[in-house]
Amino acid sequence: MKAKELRETSPQDLQTKLIDLKTELFRLRFQLATGQLENPMRIKEVKKSIAQIKTILREEELRAFEQ
Repeated sequence: MKAKELRETSPQDLQTKLIDLKTELFRLRFQLATGQLENPMRIKEVKKSIAQIKTILREEELRAFEQ
């Protein structure tokens, strides 16, 4: 997802998506360790998505704190 689309999503949905991505990252790392991973670039994509969601959640937290 694009950052703009993520910013339009509710914080609860972002938290749910974050949990799903962390679970997926765990599975990908497990597949990498066992030699079953087909697309190693997927790990990078998932890590980037996790970082984007965490950044947006933090921005919203700071915005709420300022008000």
